[in-house]
Order: sequence, then C-alpha cells, then structure tokens
Amino acid sequence: MTDLRIEPEAGRIRYFWLVAVCVIAFFVNAGVLQSDLMESRNLVTAQEMTRYGNWLTPTMNGTLRLEKPPLPTWVAGAIELLRPDSLPAQRAAAGVMGALWTLFLYLTVRTVTRRDHAAVVSCLIFLTCYSVVLMGRTATWDIYCHAWMQGAVWLLFSLYYPRHAISRRRRIWEFTACGVMMGLSFLSKGPVAFFALLLPFLIACPFYGRPRRSPGNGRGLTAMIAAMVAVSAWWYVYIYLAHPEMASAVLHKETGAWVNHNVRAWWYYWRYSAETGVWALITTAALLAPVLSRKVRRDRALVFAVVWMAASVILLSLMPEKKMRYLLPAMAPCAMSAGLLLCWIESHRKECRWGRVLFRVNAWLIAAATAGLAGGALYMWLGMGKADAWVAVTGCVLMLCVAAWMGVCAVKMRVTGFVDAVAALFIVAECLLMSQVTHFFVNPEFHSLKEVRGDVRLEGVELYSTDKETIRMELVMAAGRRILPADFSDAKAMRRLMPCAVVTHGPVGEALPAELLQQADTLRVGVYDDNRHPRSDRHYNQALISYVTLLRAKGEE
Repeated sequence: MTDLRIEPEAGRIRYFWLVAVCVIAFFVNAGVLQSDLMESRNLVTAQEMTRYGNWLTPTMNGTLRLEKPPLPTWVAGAIELLRPDSLPAQRAAAGVMGALWTLFLYLTVRTVTRRDHAAVVSCLIFLTCYSVVLMGRTATWDIYCHAWMQGAVWLLFSLYYPRHAISRRRRIWEFTACGVMMGLSFLSKGPVAFFALLLPFLIACPFYGRPRRSPGNGRGLTAMIAAMVAVSAWWYVYIYLAHPEMASAVLHKETGAWVNHNVRAWWYYWRYSAETGVWALITTAALLAPVLSRKVRRDRALVFAVVWMAASVILLSLMPEKKMRYLLPAMAPCAMSAGLLLCWIESHRKECRWGRVLFRVNAWLIAAATAGLAGGALYMWLGMGKADAWVAVTGCVLMLCVAAWMGVCAVKMRVTGFVDAVAALFIVAECLLMSQVTHFFVNPEFHSLKEVRGDVRLEGVELYSTDKETIRMELVMAAGRRILPADFSDAKAMRRLMPCAVVTHGPVGEALPAELLQQADTLRVGVYDDNRHPRSDRHYNQALISYVTLLRAKGEE
C-alpha cells in the first residue's frame, strides 16, 4: 500500500486547518437559523426539566415524553440552568458532539489506514457534507448517539486490529470504555446507532482482514457488555417501574412507527450520495470503484470503507420508516470512502486515467457551481435586496478566488488542494452568507408570544388551550411555560380554574362556548404572531397565531 503520510511540519499546519474548519462548521453563525418544530420539542422538554424538576421523568407541555432517551435532554437542561433561553448555547452542545464525532472519525480512519493524511482528508469531506453541518447546528439529538458510537467503533477496531501489542489490563479498560460509549449512544437515541453505524461496521470488518485473537478479549467483551448495559438500561428500568403502563404504550407506539409511519419504498435512499452534497459524484464512484478496478480492490482500507457505507445504506433501506435525515450515520463511512478514493487517485494519478477523468470532471463541476454562487451573492444584494453590500461583494470575490483555485487543482491534479478549496468555500458560506439568512425571514407583523413572560397581568396565572385546538411546541417554547389543554365546555370546572389565561388561534369569542363567557370577565392580553415568514409567503402558518385572553370569574376582584 502506498504510504501517503505527510511531513511533520505540513501535518501540524493541516491539523490547525482541520480544527479551524471544524469550529467554523459547527459554531460560527449557528444561531441565525430559525427554530423548527423538532428543535422546539426538545427544548420545551429541557425547559420543563429545569422549571418543574422532572429530570428523571421528562415531560413536554405537561405530558410524559418517554419516546426519546434522556441524555441529550439532560445536557440541554443543564445548559438551560446556566444560560436560560439561549438557542445559540443549546446549538453549541450539538456542535460539540459534531466536533467529537469528527475527532472519533479521524481516529478511526487513521487506525484503519495508518495514514494521517487520509484521516485529515476524510474529516474535511465529513465537515463539508450538508447534512452533517446542518445537524451539528441544530439542537436535536441524532448527532449525539452517532458521535458516541463512532468512538466505540474506533476502539473496537483498534482492539481487534491492533497496531502494537496491548497489555491485557489496558485491553479490558478499552473494552470498558467502548461499552460506556455504546451505553451513552443508547441513552441518547436508543438502538439507532447500533443498527445504522455499528452493525454495518461489523459487516465490513471481514473485508479488512481476520481479527487478531489476543489475551483478555473474552474478559474485555464481558466488561464491554456489562458497562453498556449498566449505562444504558438503568433509566429504562426506572421508567418501567415508575410508569409501567406509559412505558408499555410508548414501546408499542415506537415499534409501530417503525413500520407504519413515513413508510417509503425500499429504494427511497437510492440518492443517498446527494446527502454528501458536493461529494455526491465521488461517493458514488467510491461505491463502484472496487467492483470495476482490480487495483482498487487491493486497498483493503478502501474496500472496508465502501462495504461499511453500502451496508449502512442497505440496512437503513430495509426499515419501512424512512426520512432523508435518517441517513446521517451513513455520512461517516461515505466521507471515509470518498476520502480514501481521492487519496488513492492522488497516489496513482500517473497510471490511473479513469481516476484523473473522474477527479477533473468533479472539480470542474464544483468550480463552475462555485462561480455561479458568486454571481448569486451579487444577485442577493442587487436583485433581491436580501444581502448587505459588503457581504455580497466580499463573498463574490472570495468565491471567485475559490473557483479559480479549484480550476488550478483540476488542471494540475492537486487532489488535496481541491479538498481544501471546498472547505474554504464552506467557510465563506458559513462566515459570510449564513449571516444574511435572517434577511429571508422578515415578517413585519412578527410579535412573539415570548412577550407574555414579562406581562405582570399573567403572574401566577396558568395558561390553557382548548382541547379542540393543537398548540404548537414553538408557542410553548416562546411562552416559557406549559400551555395545558382544558375542556372549556365544562363551565363549572373552568370557573374553579379562574383566574387563568386561554391561548387560542382566533378571537376568544369564537373559540369558547357562550355559557362560559357569560360567567367570566375577559381581558385580551394580546395577539401574537410567531411566524418568521410574511403572510404572503406559502410557509406562513396560521397555527403560529395566538390570542391570549385573561379570564376571571364574575364577581371576583
């Protein structure tokens, strides 16, 4: 196998470059994107942990939320205690997990290939995959389980394919650490990463070679399983003992969702490589290269990565429930496959004609797209008025420079330089263009329900919604407290709850029964619009309109 190890001086520079790309990918301008429904659900659960102290039995708007394992919610709750109501801080936690995933992927690739350069290239590709960057900038829980499982994968590979002799005691400790990471993965999102990341890895291992039998493996495996069960199972046991009926209902609901919810055809993921963005062509080529080229098949690390990628996509395709974001765990083996293929092309560029053609076609396509993006930056300013002049001009100039750099790399077959150019393109987008996203979400009527937090008229007053209307979690998150459903048709029961406030999607006179209104004094607190899009936009959602009305029983002061 050709040695692609780089010089120590160059290595240090590339490590700094990799760290810089990682920091920018996950943390710069992470707070500019608006919060979506999934993110709101997670943060509402964290808010209620801190407000009501239900750390072991999470709730979402007063209802037990046992569908999601609690580890990421505990992290979000801790952040809520330190930085209340800070969306950037919550997203930074996901960014930390994205950075940890990148670190473990680097260690995995370096252990598999014995090449630092290949590990850096693979991680740069990973950090420029669209779905990885998006999930690392969103306060959701998917990235937690995969980051921990990547660490377990790295330790497993280093234990069964050791580069150096490892003492029995150290092996047991590493097996135990592996089990802890598996347990943390399970405590983050159940068995998802076991099925989508670990099992494909185990399927790919025989294509790398026969694992080495070493003393201590038996005890190590026992320690790994014990640690995994101890870390992951205790909360589920507690929930089953504390809420057996609810736990059984949730288990039935979740298993039913796997086969009845968002059911897609088995070929739904045929375009999986598109999730890698600019690396789609290289990722697809990596899948075919070992089949079509005998020389590629001799690189067992590349074959291992390709089988790992293919097994991950195939196993995910076997599940009836499918969403494109569920392909996130496949991005690690995809990035590794693309990175190792590019490194192979770089080391065989003189004798491999198809590799040169593939690389140049991909490089020229991305260079042309980058030049088009430069023109798009100017159009955002001059044609749409959605960008600041200095951002548009600076972004245009920088992207034209990156496009020219890509062209030079294509002509001179500088594979590593091209990967760096793509990383530079993402840096320009994340540092400059991302800051202009807010210009696309301007609602002149925006008036958030968040304002009720400081309204003295609602101090000590509970918020309710009618049981006929569904309250969006975005509104619960904005209010900063529960908005519980109530049966307003029972006037006597509602009178006992007064004074209270009701949140409706229309005027209170249209939402509440006349009998109740005759027994209550009403005071409109305000009308709120939490839409970031204007009314003329097709994404405008009437469910984000809220009328808040204070109800007091007649005759009360």
